[in-house]
Amino acid sequence: MISARSLFQEIVDNDDSYRLFCSIAASGEAQGGWENGRIAALVPASLRELAPKVTRHGADEDKHGRIFHALLRKRGLTPAAVPAETDYTALLERRGIGLAHDKLRRDEPLTELDIISYLAHSRVTEQRAADQMVMLTKYFGDHPEVGKAIRMISHDEDNHLAYCHEELLRLARLGHGRTIQRILHDCAHAESVIYRDVSLAVMDHMGRILRWPKAKNGGITTGIRAVYGYERLGGWRRMVSLRMPERRNALGGPATSAPEFA
Repeated sequence: MISARSLFQEIVDNDDSYRLFCSIAASGEAQGGWENGRIAALVPASLRELAPKVTRHGADEDKHGRIFHALLRKRGLTPAAVPAETDYTALLERRGIGLAHDKLRRDEPLTELDIISYLAHSRVTEQRAADQMVMLTKYFGDHPEVGKAIRMISHDEDNHLAYCHEELLRLARLGHGRTIQRILHDCAHAESVIYRDVSLAVMDHMGRILRWPKAKNGGITTGIRAVYGYERLGGWRRMVSLRMPERRNALGGPATSAPEFA
């Protein structure tokens, strides 16, 4: 029977698939770190109190990128080229989700609407990341090679999601509620398509590396499409709801370090 646990175990056990997995993850985290760093530098004066939290968000994602590179080094591997069809962050940008990189490269302050868009985009993508890390922690939190990294990243992703909830609710109280819900809905529907396509692409690459039989590839493809179907029918709602988190001011302090992964 195909399960998330067995698939991930296969990927971790093979150097080539593990190399690609860590490289894709490191690339996405590095892009997120850069984006947050630029957003923090360009936050409008009316929302300057957010800048330290955006900076912390970016620092955490930079740290995650370093962790994945450290996992590669620990096994004596070098980063692999990331296939364009597996680049989740770039594909989201191409669909107009989040803030365009050309805007972030300019030295012009962002608008309040830009910051709302950033937070709404992050609320959706951090939900996806947090859900994935909960699953990985359940099955591999005690794994001798990757367990500590998974637990650390999962904790950070929970903080990022809490931060998005809290800040979006604060902005909703200031009168931006309808705008927030509109952007959340647009992001969630677009993200589910990108996540499906990236998942199919990643599993296609893994299947070729690991030489999965046609029946196994077909079963994995069917599973990915079934998840997408569930999300289209209503599962997307978990990506757009807002509630005050138990972790308040989750990004209010400095980023935590990971010296063991330096």
